[in-house]
Amino acid sequence: MRIRGFLLALVLLFSTLLTLPASAERTGAWVVSTTQLDDRLVELTVHSPAVGHDVGVRLLLPPDYHRYPARKWPTLYLLHGCCDGDTGYRSWTDKTDVEALSAHTNVLVVIPEGGPAGFYSDWRDGPRWETFHLTELRRIIEHDYRSGPRRAVAGLSMGGFGALSYAGRHPGFFRAAASFSGVAHPTYQGSRSSQLVLDIVAGTGADPLSLWGDPIKDARVWAAHNPFDLAPRLRGIPVYLSAGNGEAGPFDPPDSGVDGLEQLLGEQSVAVADQLRKFGVAVRTDFYGPGHHAWPYWERALHRSFPMLVRAVS
Repeated sequence: MRIRGFLLALVLLFSTLLTLPASAERTGAWVVSTTQLDDRLVELTVHSPAVGHDVGVRLLLPPDYHRYPARKWPTLYLLHGCCDGDTGYRSWTDKTDVEALSAHTNVLVVIPEGGPAGFYSDWRDGPRWETFHLTELRRIIEHDYRSGPRRAVAGLSMGGFGALSYAGRHPGFFRAAASFSGVAHPTYQGSRSSQLVLDIVAGTGADPLSLWGDPIKDARVWAAHNPFDLAPRLRGIPVYLSAGNGEAGPFDPPDSGVDGLEQLLGEQSVAVADQLRKFGVAVRTDFYGPGHHAWPYWERALHRSFPMLVRAVS
């Protein structure tokens, strides 16, 4: 009976391996489900061993995707900010006009989940979002959706950090990077910025030291992820930085006061811009003054940076 049970288990194992897509055989990740939301918008559920659970991803297919079935497509990764639970991957399409903006541009837009406070990193003790995005998901969209090697990346807030950090940590992977109100310098003015990161992670119920460790004791780990410290590694690609100063702007109620978060992130972005210029990086800035940490500004920033991002991958 034990031998029969063992043989049955082997049969089931091989049957499972034979039915997995090729992308799963290469990475261990696979597409659990696919939902076509409209002609261009596709929602995937991907099982990710790196993250440890199923992960949502939205794709905006190029308008000529079905017309040219053999073409490899330039790809734009759009990264979301923190604190949206596990549905951050829906935020760009739900809260901006990115679908209309990209309707006449033959670029594959990839909008992946990054966790409520994943910070686009392989944690010291926890999920490995960097591995999911740049290895597991990349191979799936290359195999199943013909994503090519010409890539750009943009993001807001935590996603702005992710865009700059990914581009700096993986030179040559992206041809352009853009940050909108990004957490661009997590150690700016010491604990004033590092505590923000720790508080965001702690707010999700996770141990904040499981991300990059202690900001002082593990300063090298923080620096290895920090766009400010990675500035020399961004040479050779165009970088776009935008942020407000936290005062009430054109999309805010006139009596809404100062947004301290946007004020801090604006200062971080200015510091990173200065550092990038110091190392000869081609950086374009849009420090537009009054403006809170809010979606209308990020939608506008996407419009303003979109031509640069598309040129870089065309």
